[in-house]
This record gives sequence, C-alpha cells and structure tokens, in this order.
Amino acid sequence: MDPKPVTFTVFTKPWKMPLGDLGRFVKGLGFDGVELPVRPGFQVSPETVVRDLPAAARVLADSGLCIASIAGPTDEPTLAACAEAGVPVIRVCETIDADGYLASEARLLAKYERLVPLLEKHGVTLGIQNHCDRCVPHALAVWRLVERFDPRHVAAVLDPAHCALDGEEEEMAIDIVWSHLAMVNLKNAVWRRTSPPGAPVAEWQKEWVPGREGLCSWPVVVTELKARGYSGPVCLTAEYCDEASVDRLIAQDIAFAKELFAAGAG
Repeated sequence: MDPKPVTFTVFTKPWKMPLGDLGRFVKGLGFDGVELPVRPGFQVSPETVVRDLPAAARVLADSGLCIASIAGPTDEPTLAACAEAGVPVIRVCETIDADGYLASEARLLAKYERLVPLLEKHGVTLGIQNHCDRCVPHALAVWRLVERFDPRHVAAVLDPAHCALDGEEEEMAIDIVWSHLAMVNLKNAVWRRTSPPGAPVAEWQKEWVPGREGLCSWPVVVTELKARGYSGPVCLTAEYCDEASVDRLIAQDIAFAKELFAAGAG
C-alpha cells in the first residue's frame, strides 16, 4: 500500500488580501492548505479570533483548502476558536530571555504544563518550532521541550533550514524529534559575508533563498521523511529576502517540493 500523501501548506504571511482572494491564489499555486497568521493586521487578529477563525476556515474551504495550523497566541479563546474551525496545531517559536537558556527553558516547560489541560480540553496541539538567533535553536533543543509531553498536546515543528544555519544535519534532526513530529517547514537560507576582503574579523548575515539554493538539502529531508512514512503537513513558509519575487519563488518551490515527494527524492 502506498504511504498516505503529505499535506502541502503555505504560511500566508506575505499576502494580506481578502480571504476569498487568498484562497483562490493559494489553491492556484497548488497547495492543499494554509498556515494562517493570527496577528494584528492580518485576516484574523487575536482580538477577533473567536468569530473570524471559524469564518476563515469556511471561506478557505470554498477553495478546497484546510487551515492546517495557525501562528498565533495560545490563550483559551484561540484554542476554542481552533477547535471550532478544525485547526489542529498552533505553531510557536520561543525566544531565550536575558537570564539565560536554562532559566528560559524551565519557564517554557512550566508554561506548557499549565497549558496541557486546555490543549486536552480543546483537542489542539502546541507545535514548538526551532529558530536560529536567540531562540530555541535546533531539533535537540526542541526535543528537550517536548519529550515529557504527549505529542497530542505538545509536539515538534521541525524547520530544517534553521537547523542548517546552526549546523545540525537534516537526517539527525528528523531522528531526534521523530516521535513528536507534528509538522515540517520547508524554506532555505545561506550565510553571506558582509565584511569586505581584508576586514579584521569576518561578518556574516543570513539570506533567505529558494529551496534549491540553500544550506538545507530538501532532497535529504524528503528522502528521510519518506523513508519513515511521514504523512503530516509540509509547510512552505514563503520567506525570501527577495520580497518582490515572493509569488514567483513560492510557485517554483512548491513545484520543487512536489517533485521531490513524487520521485522519492532518490
């Protein structure tokens, strides 16, 4: 029997168009669903989430799209709205405070413990995503946050591009969080040197690039996911430094991702 296909979604942060237009645009790109930002200034804001998230799910369903996840708050009104709208995952990235990593980790674990009864009540999963810079940075760090919890409540959202920026190999990252893996992000990045030749110390900055061009090997990610029978959401985050070309680049990247999954990336 063939494995269940993955669900291709896109983080709709670049597009603030009306939801009906958004649905038709995203479906036309070839996606199955979206990750919707629940943030001020977007189609659904935290203040109106109880009313607007279920309504957004109905509008997007008219285009044949699901809301596979949101990026937003974790208060009970949002959890209740997710339950009504059929949204299974709230994705969060966690920052590290000035008093250090371990102190921040302890606070996060305590916060998740307090959230578990509400997550159980509403049937929603909290997805913890790794992120470079001063955040929970890689798969091993995410694992320390999710390992004690039932993955129905607190799970991993793996972003292999951020792993690559921090030097964590794709296959190892997937292996670390596999038991709690709820969603995989696909994007890509490189380090660009910004200091001139002969500078006393080299300086670098991140550049978000198309999927074929970055440090993270999408073929390696897809090969490992297929070998393990992964069938969850694969979310393309539409993050590019060339913001004027987002529509063109995301169309190329969804075609590339589908090609890899169809071919087994072998």
